Amino acid sequence: MAFTSHLAIWVTFLFTISSFLSPCTATMRKLSALVQQQPLVLNYHKGPLLKGNLTVNIVWYGKFSPSQRSILVDFVQSLSSGQRTAQPSVSSWWQTTGGYKGGPSTPIVGNQILDETYSLGKALTDQKLVALAAKASKGQNAAINVVLTRADVTVDGFCSSRCGSHGSGIEGRKTGKLAYAWVGNPASQCPGQCAWPFHQPIYGPQTPPLVPPNGDVGIDGMVISLATVLAGAVTNPFENGYFQGSKDAPLEAVSACTGIFGKGAYPGYPGDVIRDKTTGVSYNAFGVRGRKYLLPAMWDPQTSTCKTLV
Repeated sequence: MAFTSHLAIWVTFLFTISSFLSPCTATMRKLSALVQQQPLVLNYHKGPLLKGNLTVNIVWYGKFSPSQRSILVDFVQSLSSGQRTAQPSVSSWWQTTGGYKGGPSTPIVGNQILDETYSLGKALTDQKLVALAAKASKGQNAAINVVLTRADVTVDGFCSSRCGSHGSGIEGRKTGKLAYAWVGNPASQCPGQCAWPFHQPIYGPQTPPLVPPNGDVGIDGMVISLATVLAGAVTNPFENGYFQGSKDAPLEAVSACTGIFGKGAYPGYPGDVIRDKTTGVSYNAFGVRGRKYLLPAMWDPQTSTCKTLV
């Protein structure tokens, strides 16, 4: 099994937040609020994308509470909820991926594995992440195996260079590969890097953080990272899909639009999002079961711009 790409997270404002780069391929969500230069073009490198029905298998590494698991599972289910939810919706955000070659993908939650005893320890290497992801493999042709790590688990590069990653290399029955991803809970290790804008950044303008829509800074931060890695995995699963720059450090569907959550975003400011007048929470998308989420902008191949929901 060959481990391929990391989604490197650049934690830098243009002249404020410092930037990090993973030495591996797929680019991770950037926590800088850089103003994008236009036009922005992600080139298609002729490789296969993940389209059609897409199974998302999940490995829960460490003990997540039922409410935490529910927030993240509901997010994945919301990606294909269609018109069943209020607008703007998580599914309308995800529909942008359908504008890439091959048409839309429809994610569904598949196998879930609870590893609450830390079977590979609390300090994970990339190789251990691949091994954990393999546990969820059922040989599906179109699947992403996602490893989600608890706040007390350290992972190589976590916080210093990335909040999560995606790659390929798990053997499938027919395709020979399955895509996988990892996202860590930053609540105790680096909320200023991997849970912004729900926590003040370590560097840059110290503007008041937004109130997380589900009341959990770490988990709501994980939603942003999970959205980023899933969009990257679908549109650049095997390092030859859509990206800009080198495949060793590419800008992908969401990481190309770093730090943008609403119109008017600029360094240190995520943009104009929706604020609930009663609870004070900030969000820009509705999900299933009345959930609210804050989702990053995504590059739209139809307009070559970073598309926001609000």
